[in-house]
Amino acid sequence: MTRKTVRIATNGVTGRMGYRQHLVRSILALREQGGLDLGDGTVLWPEPILLGRREHALREIAGRHGLDHVSTDLDAVLADPSVDIYFDAQVTSAREEAIAKAIAAGKHIYTEKPTATGLDGALGLARLAHDKGVKHGVVQDKIFLPGLLKLKRLIDGGFFGRILSVRGEFGYWVFEGDWQPAQRPSWNYRAQDGGGIVVDMFPHWEYVLHELFGRVTSVQALATTHIPQRWDEQGKPYDATADDAAYGIFELEGGAVAQINSSWAVRVHRDELVEFQVDGTEGSAVAGLRSCRVQHRSATPKPVWNPDIPATEVFRDQWQEVPDNTEFDNGFKAQWELFLKHVYADAPYHWDLLAGARGVQLAELGLRSSAEGRRVDVPEISL
Repeated sequence: MTRKTVRIATNGVTGRMGYRQHLVRSILALREQGGLDLGDGTVLWPEPILLGRREHALREIAGRHGLDHVSTDLDAVLADPSVDIYFDAQVTSAREEAIAKAIAAGKHIYTEKPTATGLDGALGLARLAHDKGVKHGVVQDKIFLPGLLKLKRLIDGGFFGRILSVRGEFGYWVFEGDWQPAQRPSWNYRAQDGGGIVVDMFPHWEYVLHELFGRVTSVQALATTHIPQRWDEQGKPYDATADDAAYGIFELEGGAVAQINSSWAVRVHRDELVEFQVDGTEGSAVAGLRSCRVQHRSATPKPVWNPDIPATEVFRDQWQEVPDNTEFDNGFKAQWELFLKHVYADAPYHWDLLAGARGVQLAELGLRSSAEGRRVDVPEISL
């Protein structure tokens, strides 16, 4: 076996997602398993360079995990020819400029979404990367979750017949921050800082719908701010100028209709923080982060509407659990492995910056739909 060191500039690993899911559960997890075997006698050994603005925070993380390389100088890191990949998990407002610099420096790009604050910027990055000839990928973690992998298994096997509709529920109560600390950073609730649930979640819904059910052809959305005042990390009150809930209807290529509610102002009364119910002519399924339950046409009970008597059946008991039938790795790590194989073994990979631009487009058009109170077509985009 030949070990090849892959130096990765990781920008934004002091944040919750960048640290936990990308550094610890993906890059460092690959090191813990001995690297990534490409199957040709080569093992990739990821060597992260912790990049950010707060040197003390970077050094604390490096010390915690026995890492050697930290920097607050993006330009210097990008100028280093030994750095192969640039990864971005910063706040959205800082992402576009940094990725553009990395592309200009000839680095392969892997990034969180949204890839930019607007469609023009997102498409611009995709075109820059294409013209430069670097490889590029965008995190689309939801489709690598066990529940949605089981759902895809059902779709590929023809379980649903003709798919009629998709209904999604996502969200949880994010504390206002006055008497309990908020679980999300305060910038998420300030539009001027790139916050808002539409720009955060609609890119997720775009790739979930696109990958599993069909391209989104129109959107009708209502975005609102249910909680107008919150308290920041220093305990100071601030005006929440970004939307904290969005209610969307999406028409899909092929005729199915998706309805997805997204909210940081909802208390959870479901089995998981996100669930999708898919109804088809031959069967239905409810998929969450990990589980997936089904009800086939042949086993569908005969409900009868009668509000005068208590329900005599437990409806949840009428569904069958879909078995794992395999071992599921962390979804972020699974996509990292696919991207690294794409870069170093030329394995196929289509979750690129153009796919990321589709997510930015849907968020942008969702906000336009809400502002104008109408349904908006979603045109196809290309390089």
